Amino acid sequence: MKKIFKKFLLLAICFPVLMGCKQEPRKVFISVDDLCDSTSTIIIMHPTVNNIKTVKYLTDNKIIPNKSNLQFVGVYQSDEVYDYSLSEGYIVQHDIENFYLLPIDLKLDHDLIYHKNRCSTFFEQIFKGSKAIIFFGGPDMPPACYGESTSLLTQVIDPYRHFMELSFLFHLLGGSRDPQFKPLLEQNKNYTVLGICLGMQSINVATGGNLIQDIPSEIYGQNTVESILTTETNMQHRNYYNNFAIDNNLIWGSFHQVNFVDEPFISMANSGFCPHVLSSHHQCIKKLGQNIKVAGLSMDGKIIEAITHAQFPNVIGVQFHPEPTLLYSKNEVLRFVPNQPSKVSYLDLYGGDAGENFHREFWKYFGKIIE
Repeated sequence: MKKIFKKFLLLAICFPVLMGCKQEPRKVFISVDDLCDSTSTIIIMHPTVNNIKTVKYLTDNKIIPNKSNLQFVGVYQSDEVYDYSLSEGYIVQHDIENFYLLPIDLKLDHDLIYHKNRCSTFFEQIFKGSKAIIFFGGPDMPPACYGESTSLLTQVIDPYRHFMELSFLFHLLGGSRDPQFKPLLEQNKNYTVLGICLGMQSINVATGGNLIQDIPSEIYGQNTVESILTTETNMQHRNYYNNFAIDNNLIWGSFHQVNFVDEPFISMANSGFCPHVLSSHHQCIKKLGQNIKVAGLSMDGKIIEAITHAQFPNVIGVQFHPEPTLLYSKNEVLRFVPNQPSKVSYLDLYGGDAGENFHREFWKYFGKIIE
């Protein structure tokens, strides 16, 4: 009985202590004032669950090589259409210790984008508290953002995202719409800006350029899905079989070659080799923005596929997608055509110099410049 009593007494004493040691909930949201480490923080715009998974995969598998302990901060406008509680839940569920979320509650419209505005202080604080920023792909931006009417083929579904991201890029890079504005990168010309697909288009528009609103109809004179599917694959910039909506398991993009015409892409592609890249878009750059240079073209020379910046060396944009995990895994099988089984992966089709090596070199380069 004495032993039982001693155990009971010990539990009675320790229980409150154990309860007091309960772990605090994982901190997911931070404020702009918490950004204090510009040596290891990378900003991720539009931090959806898929984009968080992608960043985690690229870093965990050392596809993005880096010697420092990276911290990622996902920045978004609070009125975006995406439900960011999903991102919060994913971070908590998978205990991702180096990823945080930073919402911006202030709204903009297309008249305020290319000037100092209510978000300017936030943009500067985010810039000073980080060393790189990635703008990911997404839907069509409002053509009003580059001074044009909206084509019937343009679908605008997330305007507040575009307003904020375009304004942020304008603050970073400056542009012809306000020549007196001093861009933030003047304070740190080695800051890294990467734009992927929509991100590249946004770099161009923010600096004063504009877009072609539909590639098949405006460039190739193709006005039906059936007609564009009869063209060669190097002229197809998305998987148009998805328009038929009869098979939900098709790959969302298409693969075509790119001809790189300037560095750093020529070196990534092994001296002039034209790798197969993953593409999913129907819009592209028309007029170049201020200080934007062409670094890559489609094989027929009609679509700008990569850009750099004449003034800031670590600003790059690509129209294609170098980030999806399917580019690096044999386990992800690709289906292009409805109701046709497939057992091939990207590496089966385009392993080695055909594409895999280029994509790995791309992220090696990114890892190098953020160091």
